Amino acid sequence: MHIGIPVEIKSGENRVSCTPSGVRHLVSAGHRVVIEAGAGAGSGFSDDKYRRAGAVITSSAEKVWKSDLVVKVKEPLPEEYSFFREELMLFTFLHLAGVPELTSKLLDSGVTALAYETVQAGGRLPLLAPMSEIAGKMSVLMGAFYLARHHGGEGKLLGGVPGVLPGKVTILGGGSAGQHAAKTAAGLGADVTILEVDQEKMRFLESALPPQVHTLYSTEQHIEEQLATTDLLIGAVLVPGAVAPKLVTRAMLRKMKQGAVLVDIAVDQGGCIESCRPTTHEDPVFIEEGIVHYCVANMPAAYPQTSTEALTGVTLPYIRRIADFGLESAMVMMPGLSSGLNIWKGNITHEALAKSLGKPFHENPFA
Repeated sequence: MHIGIPVEIKSGENRVSCTPSGVRHLVSAGHRVVIEAGAGAGSGFSDDKYRRAGAVITSSAEKVWKSDLVVKVKEPLPEEYSFFREELMLFTFLHLAGVPELTSKLLDSGVTALAYETVQAGGRLPLLAPMSEIAGKMSVLMGAFYLARHHGGEGKLLGGVPGVLPGKVTILGGGSAGQHAAKTAAGLGADVTILEVDQEKMRFLESALPPQVHTLYSTEQHIEEQLATTDLLIGAVLVPGAVAPKLVTRAMLRKMKQGAVLVDIAVDQGGCIESCRPTTHEDPVFIEEGIVHYCVANMPAAYPQTSTEALTGVTLPYIRRIADFGLESAMVMMPGLSSGLNIWKGNITHEALAKSLGKPFHENPFA
């Protein structure tokens, strides 16, 4: 199979969808890998490294997109829509519920679109997990940074010092991102509360995380009560394939202290905080209602070496199966891959996505 790896053109996106060692793995299996020149530069992988791994390097994005399977990191942007065609398979983070225009373009073109973030295995989201872990850890680091007074924050040190109480971190959602945010915040010495609705998950969190991490059943009243004393609010809610639920309204936000900071990890799925809108690494924050908002839609791109290695480690087995046996057989061999199929032959095959966009849902033929 011909596999294409283009340069990521999203603002601040320095990741690449496959490492040179991953390319060598695919080439050794008899597949042709075409990489756009400079695709790995931001992650520390030169064209020469890919060339030595057996890849074909081209300066033409069009040649890359003519491959049977195009593997990316982030969703295609309007400049790439002209490359869509009926024979194309696209495998990447899509987050289509938050970009209706892209969904329409994919439907109209007949592209077969698979989303990393909806692939499942044993009730988990294995391709999303490493990026969620990085974003979770980052959310605390960025939050602590912007709490500094000269960055617009209230001037609170999350870990406190002897004789001074630590800062309070409230996390919405106890999934992978929320867990790693809590662990990082606790490591800094902050007082941490995770709001969650799954009782079993809360029991797990209480036993697995440090003692200064507490869990609380997530209700509107509990969220409002927590906001009044929160220094750093982290939105880490995910409904696979669907738009993130708005758990914090503007009215609720006004209950927070002036200079508090919020980080909405779910912004690429529409965000779980009403006042959020996507920002970039070049211009990551804005202030509304006196609260510093950090809403970068591709947070792990700040650490592209780590992110690219982690992403390749989980996506490569799926890419190899698709390349070796074709999509249909790969889905039989790896049943969780079928949940990654979002669009097929002009139809939406992921129920949560169809519901979010108000479009017809068609049964996944491979499920």
